[in-house]
Amino acid sequence: MTESDIVSFCRICNAMCGIVATVDDGQVVRIRGDESHPLSRGYTCPKGRALGVMHHHPLRLNHPQAASRVDQKSGMRLMAPISWDESLDDIAEFVQSVIGESGPDGIGMYLASGSAFDTNGRRAAERFLTQAGSIQKYTATTIDTPCKPLVAELVGGWSGLTPIWDHEHSKLLILVGSNPVVSHGHSNAIPDPVRRLRDFQNGGGRIVVIDPRRTETAALADVHLAVQPGSDATLLGFVVRALLNDVQIEEVRARADGIDELVSAVDRFTLSFAADHTGLSESQLSELLNDVRSAGRVSVLSGTGSSMNAAANVTEWLIWALHIVTDSYDKPGGMWFNPGYLMQLDSRDWQPSDGVAERGPVSRPELPRRFGEYPCSGLVSEIESGNIRVLFVVGGNPVTALPDRERTEAALLTLDALVVLDVVETETTRLATHVLPVAGQLERGDLTWLLDSYQLAVAAQYTPAVVDPVADRRTVWKVFAELGERLALGVLPRGFTSENATDELLFGPILAKSRSDVATVMSASSAVVESGAVYGWVTERVLPDGKWRVAPSDLLAQCDQLLADSPIPPGSDRSAELKFDRLLLLPQRRMRTMNSQLRDVAAPGGRTETPAIVMSPHDAQERGIANGDHAKVESDFGITTGRVAVDANMHSGSIGMPHGWSTPDVSRLTSADSGIDPLTGMVLQSGLRVSVERADD
Repeated sequence: MTESDIVSFCRICNAMCGIVATVDDGQVVRIRGDESHPLSRGYTCPKGRALGVMHHHPLRLNHPQAASRVDQKSGMRLMAPISWDESLDDIAEFVQSVIGESGPDGIGMYLASGSAFDTNGRRAAERFLTQAGSIQKYTATTIDTPCKPLVAELVGGWSGLTPIWDHEHSKLLILVGSNPVVSHGHSNAIPDPVRRLRDFQNGGGRIVVIDPRRTETAALADVHLAVQPGSDATLLGFVVRALLNDVQIEEVRARADGIDELVSAVDRFTLSFAADHTGLSESQLSELLNDVRSAGRVSVLSGTGSSMNAAANVTEWLIWALHIVTDSYDKPGGMWFNPGYLMQLDSRDWQPSDGVAERGPVSRPELPRRFGEYPCSGLVSEIESGNIRVLFVVGGNPVTALPDRERTEAALLTLDALVVLDVVETETTRLATHVLPVAGQLERGDLTWLLDSYQLAVAAQYTPAVVDPVADRRTVWKVFAELGERLALGVLPRGFTSENATDELLFGPILAKSRSDVATVMSASSAVVESGAVYGWVTERVLPDGKWRVAPSDLLAQCDQLLADSPIPPGSDRSAELKFDRLLLLPQRRMRTMNSQLRDVAAPGGRTETPAIVMSPHDAQERGIANGDHAKVESDFGITTGRVAVDANMHSGSIGMPHGWSTPDVSRLTSADSGIDPLTGMVLQSGLRVSVERADD
């Protein structure tokens, strides 16, 4: 057969870059960027180019499996092949039995990043849980980014508000703990990041990166401010304080409530205080302030560098405060809110939320329930207490994502049924009672649905399946539809069954509510763009009484606590009391992997990722550690090991580690019981104090 090219889009990260897959007799022989794509413009990263290799991965799951017993030596379940009918019948029996004995909340579901990029699958999975009557929903949101929906809800009235960089009109972009050259944005999607950032600079824009490490993005920036780890909030507080002294307060009052409380909260962030705690000079701080003043309106984006530590909520809140004080939200030249091509958020009537959390799960009532889900920090305790007896894992690997790995593994092994829907073997499939092989992203049709409002334009794209599913792989929506039919649960939209539905037919109800019609999106040769930035709909339709709530009491209290807990700067009278032999753990994204995805495959001609404990030359030398040495990292909660990479770009006093790996494994350093953010329930996976020492191989 001859080769054929099929236009599609990548579903690894929020950028969702356009791709072209070359297929020859069912084999995906090449992936390249789609040059006609209006946002990614022919760009794709190593992850996207590895999709063909991933499709043919030797660890791909091909047939349903069920556990026969647990191997006493390895602690893993021994799996045996089983038919789809046998597997679904068995799972349905478990679900029905548990609901009868323990009620619907005996059924839980963990939905991770893999499910976020499967429109029909995610919708069917959530519908299944809802129809079963369970509220035991857990997602990856509470692992690395709950500060963003929290602050959006408290300040703007709705947790789904996502500020988007106005790359066409803004003059100043500030990146706080964000490295889009590698990550392609966090919430904000930034495809083709290097060229896009350079285009912004060539058009007169200025880029400031605030990050302890000289990241790949910092190397491109006009200014890199190498702050002390964890001091982002202090820096932002200083800027907000100074700007409040500049502006006409009555003008700010006209668009925001709580201005007096904000003024009081940031009053302590003086120039000298900020210099002491950030490690920056007063002149560096003053130059940043001058940049903001000169720009007028600003665009500030945060990433996992700031969203996974104890100051995450305060940092995100001060970013929102900075935008509100400078009148940068919902206005040209600042940040806009993408209403979505498919979701059309600007056509709805909104009832602002009061931001009050619900009670947590039965075993952890002190944890907050927000956004219609429980925080992942409560999942293991719910299993241990017997409240969750059947757990569905959709597109995720909780063994390497949740805190306290040994405890997590032990809990998962006690479940009546652990049902894992995935494309490859993982640390979690090895503990499952049922492993269900599902179609990979190249084997199913899709829409840019769930992350519709994260894009740099009001745009959408449809893709058909690039290749047909092979072996016994099935789409996630079909799995839940068939399971629902066994349990008399309506999982699919009215009129659809597992037999008469297709990927494309299920897109019909979504596209019928979009900005155009089914034919416009599904017949387009690439992404369809309705417009660039749009303004005003949040101010008019979402904000409580048309105003931002700039000083939520919970965030004011956390700001007070942050100031009370601020570390003593080196050189101060009390600095000798601190133990400086411990280092701060910082998160790191990797170019070739997305958490635990793509860890052992590479694009043709490329290389696989090598995880490492990244240390500065000074910290490594002080501990007698050389590049490539084996090291032990110990926190207050656990120990992990790995190879060391000595990197001059790493900030002294900290180490960097990627998430989603078994060696080194960040999860072993964390706890579900201690170090939990009280407002979101997030486990703190950054800013932990750790000791590092050389270890024998």
